[in-house]
Amino acid sequence: MAPHSIGDNRPLSEQFRLAAKAWVEADAAASLLEETKSAVLSERMTALGDMPVSRAEMTVKASPEWREFIESMVKTRQAANLAKVKVEWLRMRFSEQQSFEATARAERRM
Repeated sequence: MAPHSIGDNRPLSEQFRLAAKAWVEADAAASLLEETKSAVLSERMTALGDMPVSRAEMTVKASPEWREFIESMVKTRQAANLAKVKVEWLRMRFSEQQSFEATARAERRM
C-alpha cells in the first residue's frame, strides 16, 4: 500500500484519510465474515439433507471448505488489524512532527 510509505510526499492528513478509509473497508469485510459465520454453517448443514444436527455440524466443520472459510475470515481480520496499525502509525508520525516543530520554534526563540 504505497500511500502509507515513509517516502510519500502527500500531507499526513491525506495519508491518514486514505489509511483510515482502507481500515474501515477492511474492518467491514472482516466483520461481515465474522457476523455471517453462523449463517454459513447453517446453510452448509442444511445442504447435507436429513441428518442429526450434531452430525451435520461435525461434518461441515471437518470439511476443507469450512477450513478455507475460517482461514479466510482470520486473514481478513488480520488485514483489518494491519490497516488499523497503519492508521495509528500515521497518527504517531503526526504527533512526532508536531513535537519536532514545536521544539524547533522554541529553539528559534532562544
